[in-house]
Amino acid sequence: GDYFGRNGIELVFGGGHVGLMGVVADAALAAGGRVHGVIPEHLRDRELAHSGLTELHVVKNMHERKALMADLADGFVALPGGIGTLEELFEAWTWGQLGLHQKPCAIYNVNGFFDPLLAMAENMERAGFLQQQYIDMLIRTDQPDRLHRAFQDYQGPGEKWL
Repeated sequence: GDYFGRNGIELVFGGGHVGLMGVVADAALAAGGRVHGVIPEHLRDRELAHSGLTELHVVKNMHERKALMADLADGFVALPGGIGTLEELFEAWTWGQLGLHQKPCAIYNVNGFFDPLLAMAENMERAGFLQQQYIDMLIRTDQPDRLHRAFQDYQGPGEKWL
């Protein structure tokens, strides 16, 4: 978050004040960054919305949340997290594979957190279920400056056969 704020990178996230993303949003704001949250009504109503954001969008449901976040974002970064993190990562990655967007998709691999997931992707490639080019399109790093540079240099894979 601090890196985002100091480098003028706007953050788009789920809009909550709890968990790792709440901490990232706070750090970006403290560093002078702009932070945009997108939260569904049912989470806002449970008082989970971050109150200090640059902008907070309230949507009807999780589907609208992900769609708006994807529209607002210039790229996607997964930080260590749980099942929701995986669901959002796989959706953004799949949309890129299908050519629905040409935005970078990255794993911020802190302390090797995502190594087992990356090993699974390699296993899927060996088994013939995933092409190497789609593994390669996923940016993987544990350094914010490398992540930033990779986003700037990113070229999508183009449209996939359907």
